Amino acid sequence: MAVRSGPVRPERPNVLITSAARKVLLVRAFRDALARLGGGSVVATDLDPRSAALYEADRRRSLPRSDDPGFRDALRALCREESIGLVIPTRDEELPVLAAARPVLAGDGTLVLVSSAEAVQTCRDKRRFAAAVAAAGLETPRAFDDPAMAPLPAFVKPRIGKGGRDATAVRTPDELADALAAAGPGAIVQERIVAPEYTIDLFLDLDGVPISCVPRERTVVIAGESVISRTVADPELAAATIRLATTIGLVGHVTVQAFRTPDRIAFIEINPRYGGAANLGFAAGAPTPRDAIRLARGERVEPRLGNHEAGLVMLRASDDRFVHEADLGFDEAPS
Repeated sequence: MAVRSGPVRPERPNVLITSAARKVLLVRAFRDALARLGGGSVVATDLDPRSAALYEADRRRSLPRSDDPGFRDALRALCREESIGLVIPTRDEELPVLAAARPVLAGDGTLVLVSSAEAVQTCRDKRRFAAAVAAAGLETPRAFDDPAMAPLPAFVKPRIGKGGRDATAVRTPDELADALAAAGPGAIVQERIVAPEYTIDLFLDLDGVPISCVPRERTVVIAGESVISRTVADPELAAATIRLATTIGLVGHVTVQAFRTPDRIAFIEINPRYGGAANLGFAAGAPTPRDAIRLARGERVEPRLGNHEAGLVMLRASDDRFVHEADLGFDEAPS
C-alpha cells in the first residue's frame, strides 16, 4: 500500500524522533542529514526525561504514552508547534498507533514514516509473519504446532513480541514447559538453527520501491544487541529480503533478521523501524535519514541497490553524557 505525505509544506522543515531513549546515534544521523540538506532541527521525545538521546536533539519535548487516548491530539499539536514535517517512530508498541494516525498528520503536511497498520501487524504477529514469508516463497525456521513433537534443543517465542523479549532456547522438556508458560497463549516453538545471523537494513520509498539494502553479519551479540557487525555483499540475501518486504507492503527503513547458510536463508523477524545498529548501513553508503527527509519534502530518491561498501566493520562502544540535574527535563512549547 502506498504511503503519501499529503501536501508538502516547506514551513515544516523539522524532524521528530519519538521514544528516543538511548538512540543517540540516530538523532545525530538525522541532525547531520538536515544540515546536509539545507537546515532544520531534530526534536526528540521520550517518557523519561533522563533519556540520553533527548540531550542530543536540538529540542526535547514530552508526549503522553502512545496508548493514552490523548496521544494523537498531543502529537498533532506538537507537530504544529515545532514545524514537524517528518516523524520517525522507533518503538514497536507505538507503530500501530502511529500507523492509524498517519492520515490525520498527512493532512497537516507531516509524514509519519511508518508502514500501514496491516503491514505492521504482520511483522508483530509471528504467525502472520510466517504466513507472509511462505507467501513470498521463502523460509522461516520450522515451527511445530505440537510442542511435544519439537526436537530439542528448540526455540520458543511469544506470538506477539518485541524483538527477542521472552524468546528462549530450551534444551529439556522442563525448560520447554517453562518457556511456553512465559511466552503466553499462541507461543511459537521453532527448530533451533545454529548458523550465522544477519540483519538487513532495507529502505523503501513511499510506494514500496526499494532504495537501498545493506546486509550485515551480527558477528558479536550481547544481550540481543549487535556490538560487532560487518557489512557483506550478498545479492541473494538482498533479493530475498526485498521480495519479503514488498510482499508484506512495507515502506521506510525496516530492519530484517535472518539466519544464513550457503544453501539456506531462514527469516526470523522484521522490525518495521530503525534498529539499534542502523548507523553501520549509513556509514556503508545508505544514508536513509537523508532519504527519509527527501521523501517527506516530496523529492524522488533514486535506487542505489548493491552500491554499499562491503567489509565495513562496526565496533560498538558505550558513551557517557553528563547533564546537570537542574537541566533534566523537557523544553517548553514554543510561544
